[in-house]
Amino acid sequence: MQTINPKDLPISKLFGHLTGAVGPRPIAFASTIDTQGNVNLAPFSFFNVFGANPPILVFSPSRSGRDNSTKNTLDNVLEVPETTINIVDYAMVQQMSLASTTYPKGVNEFAKAGLTELASETIQPPRVAESPVQFECKVIEVKPLGTEGGAGNLVICEIVKIHIKDDVLDTNGSIDPLKIDQVARMGGNWYSRANKGLFEVPKPIAKLGIGIDQIPESIRLSTVLTGNDLGMLGNVEQLPTPEEISDFVDETPEILKLVQMGDLKKLHIKAKEYLVEQNVNNAWKVLLAKL
Repeated sequence: MQTINPKDLPISKLFGHLTGAVGPRPIAFASTIDTQGNVNLAPFSFFNVFGANPPILVFSPSRSGRDNSTKNTLDNVLEVPETTINIVDYAMVQQMSLASTTYPKGVNEFAKAGLTELASETIQPPRVAESPVQFECKVIEVKPLGTEGGAGNLVICEIVKIHIKDDVLDTNGSIDPLKIDQVARMGGNWYSRANKGLFEVPKPIAKLGIGIDQIPESIRLSTVLTGNDLGMLGNVEQLPTPEEISDFVDETPEILKLVQMGDLKKLHIKAKEYLVEQNVNNAWKVLLAKL
C-alpha cells in the first residue's frame, strides 16, 4: 500500500488520486450570469446536497492548477449571486462535456453545447431545458478554500424553486432512479451511468471545439443524430478538408453508394455508427460528403 503526503505530489497527480478515489460524484450543471447579462454554463463534479431545511446545494469551481485562473462561474456568482443547478442525464452527457471547454468569457456555452435556455421564474440565470431536474438557487455564501492553483471555492446555494419533469416520476410522484438516468463523474475520462455502470467520455480537446452552433443546420436538425452525437461532432477543432472527404468517399464503396443515391438518412445512420466507435473524424467525412 502506498502512503502519500499530499504536499509531496504535484497538483495534477493529487487531483487524479482524489477524483479517482472519491466517486462517483454527482454533476452540477451550473448556469450563471454576469452584470453585463452574459450567460455561462459549466459542469462541476465537486457537488452535493447538504440540507433540506433550508434546502442547500454546494458546488466548488476550483482555481486552475495550471495558471491559478478562476472560472467564469466563480466570477459570475461573485457579481450576481444566483445560479441554476441542472441535473445531468445520460442523454446530454456529451453536450455537458462539451460545455466544460474553456471558452472565452462572453461565449454562451448553451449555444456551443446545443442546449436550450429556459427562463427561470425567480432568478436571472436560465435553466437547461433538457435537464430532468432544475434548481433555481440564491447564492448565500462563497467560501474560498485557498489562493493557489487547485484550491476550491465553495458556492453555497439555497434552493428557491425546483422543476422536475413528469417523465422521471413514478406513480407515487417520486423521482424514479431508472427513469432519471443520471450520470456521475469518476476519475480520468470515466463516468458512471447510475442504472447501467461505467462508460468513457473523452475529455474535450485542449483547444476550443467548434461547438454545436457551428454544425450545418442539415446535420444539427437530423432526425437520426442525438444530442450526444452532436456533442461529439462539436468537439473538434477543425473539419476535414474537401480533399480528405473526397478521398474517404472514393475509398469507401458503401459511402460512395449512399452519396450517389442521395440517401441523407442512411448517411446519418452510418455517421452515427462511426460515432459509436468514437471515430468522429470519419463521421464528419460521411456527413459532409453530401453537403
